Amino acid sequence: MSKTTLDKVLSREFLSIDDEMVPGTIYLVDLEGVLNVKKDEGGAHNIILQPQPSSNPNDPLRWPKKKKVTQFALLWFWAFMQVLSLNWSAPAWMQWTVEFNCTFFQLSITVALAFLFLGFGCLFLQPTALKLGKRFVYLICTVLVIIANIIGSQGNTVQILYVVKLFAFTASPVDSLVEISTTDVFYQHERASYLSMMVMSIYAGTALGPVACGYIIDKYSWRWCYYIQIIIYGVLLVVQLFYMEDTTFARSERINVEEDILQQIKSREDIFTAIKSGDLSQEHSDNDKKLKVIISTAEVEGQSDSEIDSLDNTIPKRTYWQRMRLMETEYNDPRTWFTIFYRPFFLITFPAVIWAGIIYGSQMMWLALLATTQSKLYSPPPYSFSAPQVGLTNLSSFIGSASGMLYSGPFVDWITIKLSKRNKGIFEPECRLWTMIIPTVFNACGLLAYSLGPVYGAHWFVSVGVGQFLVGFAMSSQATICLTYCVDSYPKLASEAFVLILFVRNMIGCGFTFAIDPWVSRNGLALTTWLMFMLSIIFNSSFIVMLKWGKNFRRFTKEKYLRLSVGSDLSKK
Repeated sequence: MSKTTLDKVLSREFLSIDDEMVPGTIYLVDLEGVLNVKKDEGGAHNIILQPQPSSNPNDPLRWPKKKKVTQFALLWFWAFMQVLSLNWSAPAWMQWTVEFNCTFFQLSITVALAFLFLGFGCLFLQPTALKLGKRFVYLICTVLVIIANIIGSQGNTVQILYVVKLFAFTASPVDSLVEISTTDVFYQHERASYLSMMVMSIYAGTALGPVACGYIIDKYSWRWCYYIQIIIYGVLLVVQLFYMEDTTFARSERINVEEDILQQIKSREDIFTAIKSGDLSQEHSDNDKKLKVIISTAEVEGQSDSEIDSLDNTIPKRTYWQRMRLMETEYNDPRTWFTIFYRPFFLITFPAVIWAGIIYGSQMMWLALLATTQSKLYSPPPYSFSAPQVGLTNLSSFIGSASGMLYSGPFVDWITIKLSKRNKGIFEPECRLWTMIIPTVFNACGLLAYSLGPVYGAHWFVSVGVGQFLVGFAMSSQATICLTYCVDSYPKLASEAFVLILFVRNMIGCGFTFAIDPWVSRNGLALTTWLMFMLSIIFNSSFIVMLKWGKNFRRFTKEKYLRLSVGSDLSKK
């Protein structure tokens, strides 16, 4: 090792860290560029790849960027269509009340049923995906949603709509499994950007579905909304069969790079003292061992990229037909299906998981409010919107969701790297929570504008252009931030965490959907809106609690996290 490199190592300023490793705390940025780890190619920030890719050529983390993006785009469109299938019907409600001789409350039950079966669906489909492969679940769900649309197209009573909503579980992977597929192929410093796009698929399907179907209903009939979906899903199924790959992968080498790096940093005082004094006698044998680690770290500058990023050529790369097989049996989860099924409920004592579930669930309250009140607000005077016009109002929330995606994705990733660099390369999941301030304000203001605008006879733009935009922005950005925070806190339990979050979210959404119509009828829209405004402030401002005590909570749950992580380690296969 050259003297220049050694001096570079000795002159580094290190952060004093805890004696114990805290889940979620990692070394994200190599400030001096001397660590012997794999880093982002061409990155100007010396970002350490988390997780570290394995030497297996079939590792999805090693896919070319173009392949990652195209596979992600296919999954995004699948998620978008699944959500659209759940939420397109708002423009048809007024017509259905006449044609099916039913009430708005009976129609709101369809929304509640969707939330209910979404919540339970993930409990069953997530373990199935881990045992038989994610590709298998995506294909099966596509087939089932085609069947649901065939049934819906022949409906003539509100009860048929209830039957269709029983198939809502086919969309449950959108809220849990697709996020896992995303983290399978993208690194931690990219996570918020891609998760935000996946979350946006939820709000894009919710917003754009009613827009398109409003025009279809006006020009043809509501049955054509089902027919067109059947055609789109038929084409999508063929594309999935011959192009969509499975991202399931069991890493044979569990690289806890953050522990190695942080332990090197923590032990630097004794090592540097021994180097400077030249005293490397027997009594410093422990330091000598640690010194060799630091020296090998510093000497990475002299290694070639091929040495660091070498592949294991003894492992054969899969052929096209092996990648396209229906079920994944080589890299699947070795645990029993039932074990995977009940494990998410062990995370109920993890504050970050429950907090994310409550924040995400509260977003479903506002989403249910929009879904169940749009026709009531905009169809009668003073607005007297037609079905296509009611659908068009959702463009505002879509634009808001897209803006929220840019905020909670690239911006949050950027500010996370900046804060990690200021923290001398150490990343804490709580770094992301500072960005909750703006969506918290937007959510509260958006609720007031959306509901109180029509109550007081304001111009439609107050409710549509301001209210729906702000609510859309807040929902997409808060959902991304809380989900990313949870995954960052407990990365090895991401699958279980997503399932529990989705279950909590949809139980909240189901209960609120049943309650919203009687609530508005009893208290009036104005009082209900002010109460929801206060709930919004209480729920969303709770990020302050996690910002202040989040690391203590992670430290408190460390032992349980480590025990559960052993069960999730697929290398034990």
